[in-house]
Amino acid sequence: MSATEKGRSQAEMVKGKAKETTGKATGNDRMKNEGRAEMAKGRLRQGKEDLKKGR
Repeated sequence: MSATEKGRSQAEMVKGKAKETTGKATGNDRMKNEGRAEMAKGRLRQGKEDLKKGR
C-alpha cells in the first residue's frame, strides 16, 4: 500500500469514527450512519490495496 493510499484510508477511518461518536453522543442517527459509511470506505480502500499486494 502506498503511503498516500494508507494515509487516505486511515484518515477516512478516523474521520468516520469521529462522526459516528459525535452522532451517538448527540442522538443524530444520520451523522452516526455517515460515520459508519466513511469507516467502511476506509476499510475497503485498505482491502483493495492489500489485494493488490497479494495478502
